[in-house]
Amino acid sequence: RMLATQLNRLDYVSDIPSLDEGGKEIGLNSYGIELKDVCFGYGEREILKNINLQIKSNSSLAIVGASGSGKTTLCNIIARFWDVNKGEVFIGGHNVKDFTSESLLQNISMVFQKVYLFNDTIENNIKFGNPNATHDEVVEACKKACCHDFITSLSDGYDTVVGEGGSTLSGGEKQRISIARAILKDAPIIIFDEATSSVDPENEHMLISAINELTKNKTLISIAHRLSTVRGADQIIVIDKGEIVQQGNHKELISQDGVYKHFIEIRKQSIGWKI
Repeated sequence: RMLATQLNRLDYVSDIPSLDEGGKEIGLNSYGIELKDVCFGYGEREILKNINLQIKSNSSLAIVGASGSGKTTLCNIIARFWDVNKGEVFIGGHNVKDFTSESLLQNISMVFQKVYLFNDTIENNIKFGNPNATHDEVVEACKKACCHDFITSLSDGYDTVVGEGGSTLSGGEKQRISIARAILKDAPIIIFDEATSSVDPENEHMLISAINELTKNKTLISIAHRLSTVRGADQIIVIDKGEIVQQGNHKELISQDGVYKHFIEIRKQSIGWKI
């Protein structure tokens, strides 16, 4: 059964058409994001349905929803890892299809749910976000991401080779290194896909403070797991079965008898208040 599930997923991916690699270098003056009537699916499987969303430049958006609801797919669509089946995606007023891949992605830093590190030193893995960065800049990014202390506790420090996929590090350590990489890149748009899911509560508190400092005057999209992640967001959307079913800030949504309030009430009974 598990093998059949994996093969089905491969079939979905093979149904996604390759991207048109045309486009031009576009310099942006603002970093607002807009999705108009966006639909996306793999073959006959519809993942996102009629998504209409505006994210103001320099504002924060938290995405809430059950596993498999379409949260990660929405982020991948914004970064144009895939093209939409219907509708349009704009960044800074420009359709994402008008950019070259390089000029689009230089505006976006992403922290993925599953972090992959190269079989290289910790420093080189972090500098992947900004190859021209100095050692001092790498250290500063790591301090903000709360990973400097554990790196310096290793016998080879920043010269520690992490193994293929970061096999010598824990999930939380890899997550923080990935966040340091995003901080070092210093892109105007930041997408955190389950960014704090592998970080212990103490480090998460410090990390959220660092992220809040980092993201001033930037556009932030965060897939939310904990109440603390979403409370301060300028805008929250709740996705259910590929559709936006609620939209507003925490105060507005918690006062409504809807999916968001139900999530909060259920998670209040769970350790860690995860959502």
